[in-house]
Amino acid sequence: MLFAAAMVLMAVVSAVGLAVDDRVLTGAPIWFKPFKFAVSFVAYCLSLAWMLSLLPGRRRVGWWAGTVVALASLVEMVIITGQVVRGKRSHFNHETPFDEALFNAMAVTVVILWLGTLAVAVLLLRARIADRASAWAMRSGIVLALAGAGVGFLMTQPAPGQRRGVSKVVGAHSVGVPDGGASMPLTGWSTTGGDLRIPHFVGMHALQLLPLLVMVLTALGPRFARLADARIRLRLVLLASGTYAAAFTLLLWQALRGQPLIHPDGATLGAAGLILAAGALGACGSLRAPTPAEAEGAEGAQDAEGAPAAKDLVA
Repeated sequence: MLFAAAMVLMAVVSAVGLAVDDRVLTGAPIWFKPFKFAVSFVAYCLSLAWMLSLLPGRRRVGWWAGTVVALASLVEMVIITGQVVRGKRSHFNHETPFDEALFNAMAVTVVILWLGTLAVAVLLLRARIADRASAWAMRSGIVLALAGAGVGFLMTQPAPGQRRGVSKVVGAHSVGVPDGGASMPLTGWSTTGGDLRIPHFVGMHALQLLPLLVMVLTALGPRFARLADARIRLRLVLLASGTYAAAFTLLLWQALRGQPLIHPDGATLGAAGLILAAGALGACGSLRAPTPAEAEGAEGAQDAEGAPAAKDLVA
């Protein structure tokens, strides 16, 4: 929570930098990167803190895992901001021994951040959380966030024409085109080639979107009788998690083929259509009334865990 508050302040500082500093680096305003990272870290750490607060046990282990994530993220932000002040790129920079040392330090912090998040994921997978839909939304969200963070490791591989120990830049966000070319507004994602930041972003933010789905379904429960049923909410969460994972995989496949997000080919459109059709059919099936066997099984699971109602957990 302290780190999230610091990142709110950093987002404000970066916004001021965007307004008063006209420097451009790799085709984007130089303060755009710390601004994006700060906003992303606010969402990420608030979600992680909320999930840790719901752990019924092992609070101390969760506290340490969260602290490790916060400290690793802080080091990364200090390096990113310091390089902006120097007018240098932070990622993939091997121009001087000092720049290379900073990038290597960032690589270490990313690994530590990933391992800290993995520890939280293990705790969530083992935890007996009251509402099953909420539990699986958090579990699926953090597993997908780990997969999204893992895409970052692909970015560090040498792009065509780059060689370790020789090139000043080793690694890239884009696939099939150089970094810094034509890009989408706000996101900065490439419009001429693949961009690994897209699956990276989508995967990481499953940590917020899937738990948010549970909250929306629970809030709609009083108006729609089907959504008041915990078993139907669980079905919809599992369906959404599977659909989200399929969409993440499709975006990663599209990026690795050097294809821009806004210019999909027939194979990409066909796969997207299959995912949408499967999701729609799954939603129709999920909204059917639970069978007596499902109802009995759900009641037994709730009794075994001593779980309160989902509305109590959300409240």
